[in-house]
Amino acid sequence: MEKTFNLYNKAKKLNNNQLRELIRCGDYKGQTAGLSQNMLQTNLIILEKKYALHFMVFCQRNPKACPLVGVTDLGNPFFKTLGKNIDVRTDLPSYNIYKNGMLFDTVQEITQYWNKNLIAFAIGCSFTFEHLLIKHGFSIDHINNNKVVPMYKTNIKNISSGPFGNSMVVSMRIIKKNKIDDVINICKSFHWAHGSPIHYGDPKEIGIVNTNKPDWGDAPRDILNDEAHVFWACGVTPQNAILKSDVPLCISHTPGHMLITDISQDAEIPILH
Repeated sequence: MEKTFNLYNKAKKLNNNQLRELIRCGDYKGQTAGLSQNMLQTNLIILEKKYALHFMVFCQRNPKACPLVGVTDLGNPFFKTLGKNIDVRTDLPSYNIYKNGMLFDTVQEITQYWNKNLIAFAIGCSFTFEHLLIKHGFSIDHINNNKVVPMYKTNIKNISSGPFGNSMVVSMRIIKKNKIDDVINICKSFHWAHGSPIHYGDPKEIGIVNTNKPDWGDAPRDILNDEAHVFWACGVTPQNAILKSDVPLCISHTPGHMLITDISQDAEIPILH
């Protein structure tokens, strides 16, 4: 555990290129919250061409959970507009492989799975604005403790497109009640990284029965009387949609293990390609 935490602290000091190189060679396999300060991190979805248009429409219909910021050319594993030589086959710490709507495997690189019929999609991630929250004095528990942010399935239905539907996934952070308005104001401009929270207070109102048992990520600590659970739309939403589909192959990031880009958090709108 101490070795893992030390490696995480080392990774915090690296620039984008150094960090991606550490990931690419397999030396860093951990979660990415708190890394690459002030840069856009993204969720990843890779699909066969047959499903690409349906997925783009799904993102368009559900922009809060799925703010699409990058698309590769067919068969090309590089995101040309998100940075230099960003290779989707090797540059994430961990990947999930889904087959026929079920999680098949979790791997550290996907070279063996890549083929000329695949398209990769990058979706903005809330890890992007956490650096600004910290700058404004907020304490982010999962960063402090090198844990994966807790994520939950909700009762908020997505607008379907083709095989993609199901319900929204949210990520959760514990915030002081008297600071929630400040959080909303800080995050609202990050529309390409989920923006302001969608809910705070009673988790049961959005279908979350037990916050101590997240569907993805690590269990959070108990909240204090002056704190509240605050929920953001989450880019794991497409993976939840995959679980209710018959899509033969989908490759994604492992929740909490993101793609680090060279796009500044201050960019107005990242350019799609």
